[in-house]
Parts: sequence; C-alpha cells; structure tokens
Amino acid sequence: MEELNELITQRRQKLANLREENVNPYPNDFRPDVLTSEIFEKYNPLDGEKLRELDDTYSLAGRIMAKRVMGKAAFVHIADREGKIQLYLKRDAIGQESYQRFKKFDIGDFIGVKGSPFKTKTGELSIDAKEISLLVKSLRPLPEKWHGLTDIETRYRQRYVDLIVNPEVKDIFRKRSEIIRLIRNYLTERDFLEVETPMMQPIPGGATAKPFTTHHNALGMDLYLRIAPELYLKRLVVGGIERVFEINRNFRNEGISPQHNPEFTMLEFYQAYADYEDLMNLFEDMISKVAFEIYGTHMISYQGTEINLNMPWDRLTMKEAILRHSDAEEEVLTDKTKAFEYARKIGLEPEERWGLGKLLTEIFEEVAEHKLIQPTFITEYPTEVSPLSRKNDENPHIVDRFELFIYGREMANAFSELNDPIDQKERFEEQVAEKDAGDEEAHFMDIDYVRALEYGMPPTAGAGLGIDRLVMLLTDSASIRDVLFFPHMRPEVGRKTADDQEEE
Repeated sequence: MEELNELITQRRQKLANLREENVNPYPNDFRPDVLTSEIFEKYNPLDGEKLRELDDTYSLAGRIMAKRVMGKAAFVHIADREGKIQLYLKRDAIGQESYQRFKKFDIGDFIGVKGSPFKTKTGELSIDAKEISLLVKSLRPLPEKWHGLTDIETRYRQRYVDLIVNPEVKDIFRKRSEIIRLIRNYLTERDFLEVETPMMQPIPGGATAKPFTTHHNALGMDLYLRIAPELYLKRLVVGGIERVFEINRNFRNEGISPQHNPEFTMLEFYQAYADYEDLMNLFEDMISKVAFEIYGTHMISYQGTEINLNMPWDRLTMKEAILRHSDAEEEVLTDKTKAFEYARKIGLEPEERWGLGKLLTEIFEEVAEHKLIQPTFITEYPTEVSPLSRKNDENPHIVDRFELFIYGREMANAFSELNDPIDQKERFEEQVAEKDAGDEEAHFMDIDYVRALEYGMPPTAGAGLGIDRLVMLLTDSASIRDVLFFPHMRPEVGRKTADDQEEE
C-alpha cells in the first residue's frame, strides 16, 4: 500500500507540472477516425512494402497499456474498445517537445495519435506516429505494476479496472449483450411485444420471495421492489396484448451465493392460446438456437462438463425424478406421513403444517435437482406450491407447470396460467394464511389482479428465464458475479479513498 501511495503521489505531481506548463491534462478536442480492429482487418493481410506505398494516415485514441523507450524512439501499445495496437514513436517525427512530454506519460494514460500503418521487421502491424497528444492523465497505476489484478473481491469491486486489465472479462459481457439481443430478436420475430412494467409495486406478486421495501413520500405509502413482473404482464394479456415479454430487473431480499444476487435480470413472457408444453418446445428451440448462433455448435462445455443442447431435452415428472435420483420408496410419493419421515431421514427439517405437495417439492430439491446436468424439464408440480398455475384437468393435486434444469440449476419456470378468478382468489387466500403463519415468501392478496381476471384472460402460458444463469452457462462462468458488472457486496472495511489519502 505504501508503494501504491507513492506512485499516486508521483502522478499527481506530474498532473500539477502539466498544468504549470499550461497543458490541459483533460482535453476533449481529439476525434479518432478508426478503431484498432479496422486497422488490422484492412492492413494486416498486406506486406510491409505495399503498406509503404499506400502511406494512409489515421487518427487513433486509446489507453497506454505498455511502453518501452529506447533513446530517440519508443514502442507503445494502446488499447481501445476493440483491441490493442503498437505505436512506433520517433523523436524526429513527432518533434523534440512532444517526445520529451511523451516520455513522462504513464501506463494508463489516454493518448491520441495520428500516423500511418506499417509493419516492423518482425512483421507486427503497427502505427508510425506523426503526432501524439495527451487526452487523459491517469492518477492511479494499473494493477500490472504489482503482478496483475487477480484478487476476486477486488475484481468485483473495481470492475472498471478488471475490464481494463483482463480482456476476457470484456468478452463475457459482450456475449451477455449478444445473448440478450438474440433472445429479444427470437421473440419479436414471433410477434411478441416488448414492454416495461413497474419496478415499484404496492403489492409484490408473481413469485414466492421476500421483497425489499421502500416508501413513497408524496403518496404516503410503502412500496415494494418487484420480485417479478408476472401479474402486470398478465394484466396486459387481459387487455388484448396476446404475446408480451419483458427483459428487466427483479429484486429479492434473499442470500448471496454463486447463483444468487438480490438484483438480477429476468426474461418473462406470456403467450395466449398456448399451454406449458408449447413453452417447453419454445425453450428448447430458443436456447439451442442462441447457443448455436454464438458458438456454431449445440455442444458446450461448462466447468469441465459437456452439455448437449441438441433437441429433444429430457422430460420427467417431479415424482419420477425423486425415484430416479434417490432411494425413496413409491409410498413416499403418496403418503404424507411417509414423506415427512423420509424428509427428516435425508436431513430436512419439515414443518408440521406442510402438505404432501410441499414435502415432495423439498425432497425433490434435496435429492434430485443437483443431479439434473443435461437439459431437463421437470413437470407435474404440486398445486400447493404453485399458486398462480392452472390445475391439471385430470389431477387437481398437480398443475400444468415445468421448471427447466441445466447443470443442476433451475434456469426457467413456466406454466399454463390460472385464469379462473374464483380459483385464483381462493389460492391467494391460502397464501395469506401461510403468510400469517410466518411464511415471509408467501403471496400477498391482489384484489385488482382478481378483478382483471374477472374481465376474462384467454387461455395463456407464461414463463420466466433467468438471464444471468443462462449467461453463466453460455460463457462458462462459475459465479453469477462473473456475469454482473457490479454485483452486490458487503461494504469495504479499512480501505482509504483517494480523498482520504489527499488529506493525509
């Protein structure tokens, strides 16, 4: 830390010296006309002799990433948003004054350069600089000065530095943007309308989760950051928007883990005149197409495991999954007492008030979920744990619902929507009773949503897909924090700010 403070002090002195020389260290009058990638695309195939004949001149700008001064000449690497390129600077070409000033530039500074592409004796495409100017004076050295930015916590807290020194991180976020673009295109090409619904809601609904609370002063009322957009999107289906989707943030006041962040991105969509089986087909097609568009194959590797996204994907009922991946007997699936005993046997702590459906769901999550490595749809969820799903016509104890699992993780949740307003109100009332009994994640009563259903919602299927988890899968990222620019973390302790250091 002492070495770092000394380097910062040296850079601040350089800044002061520039200002004393009437040099603006933060000008905004330089306009690059080309990117490094464009230079490489156009000129890398040409040999050195052809480049000398062309003598094309361009203006480039970027951050200094490396610098090697050799008397009257120097080599510099700069990076822009597309990549890096080498500059060759000669004192006689850029002038004595400019060269002397350049020698005081630091790694991390932004510079503008005007010059021509050429190839060095080793064949490296470079820019022969004719003019050079300082665009930004950096006051902190990049981490390479002390062996790179490798500390995970520092990388997440200072993502701006992580992006500078670890190019593969930028590639992950480029892929994230591409994945979202491909999903958006897939849905809009199928006549889905993209919308935005409220982030702050008077009643949080659409999922079983503990919400964050806030207060609106002008209205004098408490509001909740949304846990899901579901009930608002389905109101739009009632209003006649028969295919609708939203890609946006949800907020759940839950723990933080490699798979969970309290603020996360979700795709949620609804399709009238469709059921949950139609959406299984859609998910298979959409995700496999997105993966193929990015990698040119349906076979991907995640954390050393080969994942096959080729269709069709496995489909199991929850009960089938329990039997396949545990030593549970058949009677556990139908007898609440047996299910309770088995839950305790495998280390769960079931509550007496749980019904058979809740018990089976907890057992499934404990014994089977983490074993679903290849893409697998789990169906026939209990009605007890699915307050917004349509009951199965043949068995009212289950609903027409699925969850998609890949690499042992829930990726998506979907169901045929409950559009019977009387049934919906009764299920809300059951959820209110659960909340009164101490379940902080149970649903609130939403009378306005029931009123909307009373106007009539067409037969509809809806789904939610965790964008962050899908990006993790398709970029081989181990933690959700690797695919979020700024993941939530505990406050820094014992770290001084630049202002603190300046005061000292």
